[in-house]
Amino acid sequence: MTKANGWTVFYAAAIVLGASYMLPVMEGWTGAHIIAWKGAGVALLALWALRNAPGRDGKIVAAVLALGAAGDVLIETVGLQAGAIAFAAGHVVAIALYLRYRRGALEPSQRALGIILIPTAIIIALATQGPIGDVLGRLGSGQESGIGGLLIYTALVSAMAATAWASRFSRYRVGIGAILFLASDLLIFASMGRFAGQAWPSLLIWPLYFAGQALIARGVVTTLRREHLS
Repeated sequence: MTKANGWTVFYAAAIVLGASYMLPVMEGWTGAHIIAWKGAGVALLALWALRNAPGRDGKIVAAVLALGAAGDVLIETVGLQAGAIAFAAGHVVAIALYLRYRRGALEPSQRALGIILIPTAIIIALATQGPIGDVLGRLGSGQESGIGGLLIYTALVSAMAATAWASRFSRYRVGIGAILFLASDLLIFASMGRFAGQAWPSLLIWPLYFAGQALIARGVVTTLRREHLS
């Protein structure tokens, strides 16, 4: 096995671990080994990106993925807020990367999607917590302290998705992957709000999230390698 093929196995192993994590989710398994299972998929994507993406930007995308893996583990070991901080840090770094690789020109439809994505995501996030008027009323009266954090995080993750879509990284990989990531987070909010106690959000959160991370990793690494060789 060549060195390159050996590292390709890391990506394949990440896909296997990430896809199979739905098994303990559906069975309700717990324990340190399940937490390790959860974090291993994106951690392996980070290692694969670190080895395969050239230059400083390769290290940056690996850091974004590593922060995602840290967030996966922190949610289980410390709590949702700690995990959200790790993910938010990753979004900030990813936004900076995508802005550096922004496209020179966008089609009107592509520009429109980038513009409406952030306000649309914020409206959906509010709606997951109840009627928007009621939620804003509680926020204005100081009765809903968690909504402020939800809005800040939603603004960050949707900005990450918007800048990914407007970047010159592949929209079919990085753009769609970032939108899947955003959809996963909105489902997390829904599972804590209007759809609390219902099983279906939990069945979609992980597949959307991990598919998004895998697409982002593949798309960014492929573009960085191509531009490095050209």
